[in-house]
Amino acid sequence: MNMTTSGPVTLDSADLDKVFALAAQKSAATLAAWKPENGAPVFTIQGKYQARNWTLWTEGFLLGIPLLIFDGNGNDELPILAEKHILSHMARHVSNIGVHDHGFNNISTYGNLRRLMLIKKIPYDAHYLNFLEMALKASGAVQAARWTAIASEPEKNPARRDTGYIYSFNGPHSLFSDTIRSLRALVMAWNLKHELYGENDRPINLLARSIHHGLTTAKYNVFYGTGRDFYDTQPGRVVHESIFNINDGRFRCPSSQQGFSPFSTWTRGLAWILLGFAEQLEFLATLTDAHWVSLAPHFADPLQSDLKKTVIDTYLNAALVTAQWYRQNSFTDAMVYWDSGAPHLPRPVQYSSTASDPYNDHEPIDSSAAAIAGQGFIRLGRFLDSRKPGAGSDYLTCGMRIAKTLFSEPYLSTSPDHQGLILHSIYHRPNGWDYIPPGRKIPCGESSLWGDYHAVELALLLQNLKKGKYYHFFDQ
Repeated sequence: MNMTTSGPVTLDSADLDKVFALAAQKSAATLAAWKPENGAPVFTIQGKYQARNWTLWTEGFLLGIPLLIFDGNGNDELPILAEKHILSHMARHVSNIGVHDHGFNNISTYGNLRRLMLIKKIPYDAHYLNFLEMALKASGAVQAARWTAIASEPEKNPARRDTGYIYSFNGPHSLFSDTIRSLRALVMAWNLKHELYGENDRPINLLARSIHHGLTTAKYNVFYGTGRDFYDTQPGRVVHESIFNINDGRFRCPSSQQGFSPFSTWTRGLAWILLGFAEQLEFLATLTDAHWVSLAPHFADPLQSDLKKTVIDTYLNAALVTAQWYRQNSFTDAMVYWDSGAPHLPRPVQYSSTASDPYNDHEPIDSSAAAIAGQGFIRLGRFLDSRKPGAGSDYLTCGMRIAKTLFSEPYLSTSPDHQGLILHSIYHRPNGWDYIPPGRKIPCGESSLWGDYHAVELALLLQNLKKGKYYHFFDQ
């Protein structure tokens, strides 16, 4: 094990207060410079947030960060501005049929506003709550409709398209690891007692559809060291994308959009898997036996007979093997390279007894992968503790170590001239979109909105824990 887990990791309230204060200053600067007609800011170049004309998948992070900051430190100026922009610009995301990002955009905005109202951080307004919940219901349904049906048993019953996945913006053939965190949109809509209707008014159960997607992701996007291909030698390898033949519904091959190769692990993709499955496990733990009985008819035999155990075991195994992989492929300060197989990594990579160097000359560190994984470790650790006290302690320590590193220099951005909060984030290395400073060989020193959002969310999660509280995306 390379990430150190022995010994306490201390992160006091003053550390978290500093993060929220810096986040407030940087969020205000970013919002002040933002021109909505130019699209959503995505990542920084020389410290200034820039838009990237790809999709508007980060707009929810831009406007969700101020809501998290308000929850963390009571700054009541930023959420007023963010709320104004949410009402003006986020409706297009509710009805966006072209992306897999509803969980990112709409849970971060409409979902956070609803949560703040229900925990009495903002005034209760029944009509406004109904508006927020209507947006969340529609978002979950629209996301669930982006569906490719495949066979759960392609060898035995290739014609029976009885499972499937939410397909990515690449098209119906494409299953992204990222999308596991967009399941929040489907789960939230189901939790609000919403239903999607298809042809001939056929009802589509949103929770069942989310579980089908989760099971498909765990089966095809996560490797378990069982020799599925020649490179499947270490449990926890994650592929960014799985490709299917949509004519017959069969899996064809692993692929990668933002990683180095289909046979290495893009670490942000792994982080999405770890966090996505961990928080889905938290939600599934709230279901009653009656819920599971009502879900069973939406699944084929033999799943029906023991659906609850199969789903929870599958989700937990995916979370555990990716957590194990992260710990084995991270430095002692819990940071990771952007991809485990990046071509210029030193061979062998020396993780043991070594801290990360974001200014190295071979391959970038991706702090945004760490920010996402940190929350995944905390949530996984809490879930394990709920089943057996103490079982999650190592995972909780890993999450704390990630936070400790991110919330201090050289990863915490303390300069008022830099709009980003967490430095050394990587966006799209294969496309060359990341800024390389003069005199450097690799991208470094820049931030991303998803990295900043998940860092603030991690700080809020830890602050709640310090107060003896907790929070979920589905809080009532």
